[in-house]
Amino acid sequence: MAQRTTPKKPQGGGGGRTQPTPPLAFLDEEFLTCTDARTLRILAEYLEPAARFKAEGIQDTIVFFGSARIASRENAQKELAAAQAAKQGVAAARRRLAMSRYYEDARELARRLTEWSKGLSDAKRFIVCTGGGPGIMEAANRGAAEAKGLNIGLNIALPFEQDCNGYSTRSLTFQFHYFFMRKFWFTYFAKAMVFMPGGFGTLDEVMEVLTLCQTFKLKKRLPLVLFGTEFWRKAIDFNALVRAGTISRDDLDLLYRTDSVDKAFDFITNELIEYALASPGGTLAPWQELGAGAEPE
Repeated sequence: MAQRTTPKKPQGGGGGRTQPTPPLAFLDEEFLTCTDARTLRILAEYLEPAARFKAEGIQDTIVFFGSARIASRENAQKELAAAQAAKQGVAAARRRLAMSRYYEDARELARRLTEWSKGLSDAKRFIVCTGGGPGIMEAANRGAAEAKGLNIGLNIALPFEQDCNGYSTRSLTFQFHYFFMRKFWFTYFAKAMVFMPGGFGTLDEVMEVLTLCQTFKLKKRLPLVLFGTEFWRKAIDFNALVRAGTISRDDLDLLYRTDSVDKAFDFITNELIEYALASPGGTLAPWQELGAGAEPE
């Protein structure tokens, strides 16, 4: 058989005039960042993380939420010393030092949960996942890293506060543009969630997940820990909602409240062993019997 050769490039006519070759559509940054390509960008924030999760063998997660503004005890102590030396901002620095306990508690809880999950027969179960930024997110990623475990950072592009922390596993650190795609990945693999004290973002996550559980849009059993009873009592008066009749008393059973790392650890691991250990992956299996006429998944 005659050997095939690459044909010569035709010279063309018209005086040899040429123009730059246009980029391929899927490599055209101007197109990919325009309004018409929004659907492609949304799909990219689904498909690219999905491919990485599959490559790393991620099956399920324990998600930590909390304020990006809570400092570690070490940094808070330094800030207080500097404020005292300058004789300015001492009261605020003392408040930050008091709040730093939640950084250390998140760090310790994440470390213990990671050590526990690594002891399972399948060591890639119940991976610590955070929003990838500073504060409580850093604390949980740091605790998991100190236990030498994989951990996830789902970062979001924001004008401030949201630099990637240095503790999330590099191959499992993501940068999102769309909040709703980031929220999807928080929830899809989650088998437990821990809510440390936080601001609007944390409150948003609390209320959204409670709504999904209450309405059975999220059918899997999902242990939800409110960590810091005094903070959450002041931040959200759930009993006032019960008294007003806008939620039922049973809805409060969706939440487990504690100030103890030991109790949070025991609650989460007991729930995971009983309800999640045999069901790896982003399951949508019902965690409660639905009434007749319920829509299929």
